[in-house]
Amino acid sequence: MKFSYKIFLVLLFISSQTIAQSSFQRVVTDVGNLQLSLTNAGTIGDPSMASASANKPSMQYPKQSGKEHLFESGLWIGALVNGQTAVSTASIDATSGYTTGASGFEFTSNIGNSITQRSILTNNNYYSASAISHQDFVMDFTDANTIVPGTITPISGHTIPLNAGVHLESYAWDYGFADYFVILNYTITNNSTNTWDSVWIGNWSDLIVRNISVTTASGTSFFNKGANGWLDSFKAVYAYDFNGDPGYTNSYGAMLFLGSEYRNLFFHPDNAATITNAGYSAPKVNLNFWRYKDISATPPYISGFPGDDVTRYVRMSSGVNPLATDIFLNTADNRTELLSVGPYRSVQPGESINYVIGFVCAKQGGPYSPNTVDDFNNRSELAAHLSWAQRTYKGEDVNNNGVLDAGEDLNGNGKLDRYILPSPPATPIVKIIPNNNSIDIYWDENAERSVDPISKIKDFEGYNLYRNMISTDNNLTNGITTVPIATWDKIGDSIGYNNGFSAIRLNQAKFFDGDTTPYWYHYSMTGLLNGWKYAITITSFDKGNPALNLESLESSTVNNTFNVWSGTKADSSDKATVGVYPNPYAIDAAWDGTTARTHKLYFYNLPPHALVTIYTLSGEIVASFNHDAATNKGDDIDWYNTFGGDDSKRILPGGEHAYDILSNAKQALVQGLYLYSVKNLDSGKEQRGNFAVIR
Repeated sequence: MKFSYKIFLVLLFISSQTIAQSSFQRVVTDVGNLQLSLTNAGTIGDPSMASASANKPSMQYPKQSGKEHLFESGLWIGALVNGQTAVSTASIDATSGYTTGASGFEFTSNIGNSITQRSILTNNNYYSASAISHQDFVMDFTDANTIVPGTITPISGHTIPLNAGVHLESYAWDYGFADYFVILNYTITNNSTNTWDSVWIGNWSDLIVRNISVTTASGTSFFNKGANGWLDSFKAVYAYDFNGDPGYTNSYGAMLFLGSEYRNLFFHPDNAATITNAGYSAPKVNLNFWRYKDISATPPYISGFPGDDVTRYVRMSSGVNPLATDIFLNTADNRTELLSVGPYRSVQPGESINYVIGFVCAKQGGPYSPNTVDDFNNRSELAAHLSWAQRTYKGEDVNNNGVLDAGEDLNGNGKLDRYILPSPPATPIVKIIPNNNSIDIYWDENAERSVDPISKIKDFEGYNLYRNMISTDNNLTNGITTVPIATWDKIGDSIGYNNGFSAIRLNQAKFFDGDTTPYWYHYSMTGLLNGWKYAITITSFDKGNPALNLESLESSTVNNTFNVWSGTKADSSDKATVGVYPNPYAIDAAWDGTTARTHKLYFYNLPPHALVTIYTLSGEIVASFNHDAATNKGDDIDWYNTFGGDDSKRILPGGEHAYDILSNAKQALVQGLYLYSVKNLDSGKEQRGNFAVIR
């Protein structure tokens, strides 16, 4: 009986841990150019990004660049309850970030409360009429639990829960003018039987800008290289890399307060007169900086780390920022930030507050602007991106007063709508065919039928073709930049080149096997180098609308960018001679990565299905791999997994296969001559050859 009872306890413990793991969920926005990590424990960002083995984005921008902008962030709610100060926190200064049951991580999701996804895109698997953006994530969590649901693990130090229920919706878009921010829309409900008095709501964050693809720093040296600033007109706090990875970051990460709804009033400093006329205190947005876990305050602008609820409430209710003043902390340090909004006079049982923030990224000024310079010019793109986030939140509320005024009802439904964006034409559907030293690009004409949701007119104007320049992309760790190489637009207006579409328009639509899309346009890119990655993008753009102060808008570049390798087609006839390039292979070729596992050479003129075997001169097998022209995405070697981008957007030639110059035991091949055989698995025919590895 004792033995059985012990087994029962062990099984109970294992079961509870399994349930706890399944109740915690993490998702990452990926529809736009900003990849932001969110959890149903109320945390934002993925703290594992600081690890050398990180493989999930935290707040990465641009997408798949390795440039991260956030360690972690989390919601804070502070209030006086029956005269006692209580602050519930989703995240605080913690070395490892979120840990189940750890002090400061006081929000949990109840069992069964899974994160759901929605989209306004009718062709999306998550299409929903209730969606707001191209990718909504919807989740619920609470501070009511003092024990992690499904476990016997207490939440350390969490003794005075507010019993707050939090409903969070995140919104992201793939438009080129809106793919650099994510909006978080919180609805916070008092689910207790007590009134919350003098309420403050905010977000703690540890904004940190580093390029995890190149940095070797860890611990303190990873976090103490950032500088910070505060732009009061945007109610935005930001960070940038001061001296951590010069030349490999050059970007800003920011968090801004967008607005709040409280008792049918728009609660924002811009609307202070309306709030005070209603008998409430004027809204304030407070900012705090402190050095990581440092309790000492060093003015100006640096407060001390708040280690308990009373001090946290003081920080939330009394920021270090003077009113209407920008702040620039342009020295490297390990700072964390707290942005808070209040005071909300009270929140009765069952009453809710709406609170909305945004996370935004932008590039620093010109390509040669040093990281250490944080001036108006370097912040110009950040200001533009913050402005678009504000504009998106405002929707029809042009004057930011929370009231539908005359002339603001763009869609004629008689109510104030937020999150309304002008829409560029539809993203073209693209088919790309790699060939030997060339790439054929086809796309459809659906964008030409697009109707703008605000102007209600078909305002399509033309197409842009983008491509990276090989000469600028030898440094793989700094990402790939595409530039426009061709534009075609309508004839007879004042926009663009007026060169028309005759050079690319087909006489009749082209169809491909298994694809019902009619492709009406074709462009052939010639003179390319086999084996190099070409980033190719086709976008559509509209005329803009001067009457609405809208510039020409362009469809998504991120979701319509494909990484393509020109090369030989698969040869099933056995007539083409199989070969290797470059041959001889010099260690650290121009396209190689920085490690022994990110080198490559190519076999070409391969049959559709082949077995490739590499031997020493004495006949010992060094390595072997299978080639399948239909499924090869390069996933069998580290080069593609590191530098190849999303494998769903990789297009490789069917007759080529990259080899990482490693043995089956993953040891680098030494200098010398090697033999190879390529067996056609369909015909049984075998070809042989050799290649050299030199230094």
